[in-house]
Amino acid sequence: MGNVMDLLRTKGIRVLTVTPDVTVFEATARMNAHKCGAVVVVSREQPGNVVGIFTERDVLQRVVGELRYADLVSVAEVMTRDVTTCDRLTAIAVASQIMHDHRIRHLPVVDQAGELCGLVSIGDINAWHVHMQQSQIEQLCDYIGGRG
Repeated sequence: MGNVMDLLRTKGIRVLTVTPDVTVFEATARMNAHKCGAVVVVSREQPGNVVGIFTERDVLQRVVGELRYADLVSVAEVMTRDVTTCDRLTAIAVASQIMHDHRIRHLPVVDQAGELCGLVSIGDINAWHVHMQQSQIEQLCDYIGGRG
């Protein structure tokens, strides 16, 4: 089926990060510029250390929903602190189930030392499923057509 490492090989390991002291305005500007729905919040002292995640949902619930000013609120004040993560060897089906069970759309990937080494989104997982289904359909068509 594949594991998270396979997804990271396809999409790359670059992760958009911010530190907790960044304003919501700056973080959302970065998210918009990079067309992504989340940034991983990392420690300023230890840049690989995940301390939170800041998502579109956080903006809607804790900034817009509470009528707060994005340029006056730090990411630390509104980020999700209890971050669910996985490692590179996590099966894609397991990562998908984790996202479903926790009702999240972004899953940071950490190494054995707990250092950030990637990020997978529900879109990445869905694209992987589509790719795998297309491959399977092609193989079945080749088999049925006597080409395989």
